[in-house]
Amino acid sequence: MNQRSVGNNENMASRRDFIKKSSLIVAGSAVTGGLNVAKAAHIGVDDTIRIGLIGCGRRGSSAAGQALLTNGPTKLVAMADVFNDRLQSSLRGIKGAHHNKVDVPPDRQFVGFEAGLQMLQQDLDLVILATPPGFRPVQFEAAVAAGKHVFMEKPVAVDAPGVRRVLSAAASAKSNGLAVAVGLQKRHEPRYVETIHRLWEGAIGDIILTRAYWNGNSAWLNPRDEKLSEMEYQLRNWHYFNWLCGDHIVEQHVHNLDVVNWLKNAYPATAQGQGGRQVQAGKKCGEIFNHHMVEYTYADGSKMLSQCRQIRGCWTHVSEHAHGSTGTANIQAGAIYDIRGDRTWHYGRGGGDGHQQELEDLFAAIRKGEMPNEAEYGALSTMTAIMGRMATYSGNVVAWEDAVQSNIEISPNVSDWDATLPTKPGEDGVYPVAAPGITKAV
Repeated sequence: MNQRSVGNNENMASRRDFIKKSSLIVAGSAVTGGLNVAKAAHIGVDDTIRIGLIGCGRRGSSAAGQALLTNGPTKLVAMADVFNDRLQSSLRGIKGAHHNKVDVPPDRQFVGFEAGLQMLQQDLDLVILATPPGFRPVQFEAAVAAGKHVFMEKPVAVDAPGVRRVLSAAASAKSNGLAVAVGLQKRHEPRYVETIHRLWEGAIGDIILTRAYWNGNSAWLNPRDEKLSEMEYQLRNWHYFNWLCGDHIVEQHVHNLDVVNWLKNAYPATAQGQGGRQVQAGKKCGEIFNHHMVEYTYADGSKMLSQCRQIRGCWTHVSEHAHGSTGTANIQAGAIYDIRGDRTWHYGRGGGDGHQQELEDLFAAIRKGEMPNEAEYGALSTMTAIMGRMATYSGNVVAWEDAVQSNIEISPNVSDWDATLPTKPGEDGVYPVAAPGITKAV
């Protein structure tokens, strides 16, 4: 594992002093009204936003590349991952696409369980958190403590204790003037924004029922190699282990659940549902369910029917829908219908590409001196998904208050290769799986 690079202390001090002075200038201009905030933030100093990436898998690499495409000077200057091969592959790909916007020498490449924490000691302005979500709360806390702006992928935790840690760190980020964005990109897509606003304005009357779907194929699976330790096997197949991913209702379906929460401007009061594991069962496929069906109830009595599945050969569909007193809406398609089923409004082509737009919005806000904080709704929509998993795993009705206050921790702080794993295969090689009616999930 690479040792932490001390870096150029004078340069780090200079940049930090500049940031502090810029904050005073911005605060003063807000009072006097005599200085443009966007200009004040970068007067006389290189305004390059220096980026660090923690988690060099497919999504982390894509997010870093998208950050480098935003308006204004940017540079990727540090990278961290538990696996060196993944870091090197990511570095080659990003450098091949972005050339002079990448400056990550060996002393700013960090490998191992503590790699992310080591990287945060570097002279960075913003860090991208894209490791498996089980590590997110600890890394987010550390990034905020280090004074970095943050873009973190969804979900932001895999259990209620993790959600509470994120909420606490989010409050700290807000009080310290740090920007935080969460990878729930649909909130940044013009098609979604326009549709949601029309529904808020009463386009289909009172919202009575919503539906949310993420039905797709099974996730990739890296074969078990005798050379791999159990720890490495689970890390390289993190989609199949709850301490790392939270099950696909949390890791994936959170997108759709967040859209409905956004529309309702609320979070469910209760959840009940069922799920199971009928395919991809056995020694290699971890502990997650293949499918979940959850009925969420909001405080106003309205329902959300939530469905997610990872089974090949089945109906694949990803969307969100709203049913109102005077019509319906296909939110994903940007289409609204009257009570007879006739379309009354359609967004039309385009309005997507939220992955790029969410980074554009974040970097533009930072350059203007604005500090958005998406961590709260990111955490609470993550909690919505966790509550759904609690309901399907236990087979019981779960109340929001009980879910949020749960002390069941499925992702303890694993910090080295010899740490005790939260889940292990039995003597038969099969991992334990939740049993509704037996499993305690809250």
